[in-house]
Amino acid sequence: MMIKILVLLCSINATFGQNISKTNIYLLPGQGSDARVFSKITLDSTYNLRYIVYPIPAKNTTLTQFAQQISKQIDTAQKFILIGVSLGGMICTELADLLKPEQIIIISSAKCRAELPQRYRFQKAFPINKIIPARVIYWGAKLLQPIVEPDRNKSKNTFKAMLGAKNPKYLKRTADMIINWERKIYNPNITHIHGDNDHTLPLKNIKASYIISHGSHMMALTRGEEINDLILKTLQK
Repeated sequence: MMIKILVLLCSINATFGQNISKTNIYLLPGQGSDARVFSKITLDSTYNLRYIVYPIPAKNTTLTQFAQQISKQIDTAQKFILIGVSLGGMICTELADLLKPEQIIIISSAKCRAELPQRYRFQKAFPINKIIPARVIYWGAKLLQPIVEPDRNKSKNTFKAMLGAKNPKYLKRTADMIINWERKIYNPNITHIHGDNDHTLPLKNIKASYIISHGSHMMALTRGEEINDLILKTLQK
């Protein structure tokens, strides 16, 4: 009799456990990074962290079309939250129109074309990037990253490895996406975390929810503990 009761209790407990569905948090990295940029993000066991991997987009793919491709990696049958860094945040902004996430948090990113710096507008009007070989863009990114964003030197080896792993065609085509991004409006419920020392996407163009003092474009990793605290604060709202 006691054995039967124990078996019944185990069965009930297993069924109950299966019915508890955790919220998935999808993490979207930047153009020159990968899952390692989120290594300082530590959340409790009520969340499942899912890392988005970007394919090499086809030539002339728009950011909206790329977001549609990325959406196939997201399980919408369960509750989910989107967190994106840089390019990943822009993709999150596009996904807000396609899906119904519980929350969206973007870091060191832009929500629309007006938040991009002037150089992107210039490159759209004068698309010299079209004639620059992908390999040149790749080596240019490796050369300029430590100059434009010196804060990356705090995690130099990680940033160097992430960028070094990128395919030149991927870098060229994703750059084209950003240059030609046409978005004018965005979901007002997006939480935007930005640094006041971001040289890639300067704060002067950004309407941020939270501003990190001396935060750079690389702060998702170099200031990861502070970013993590803000994410937890936002998730508890």
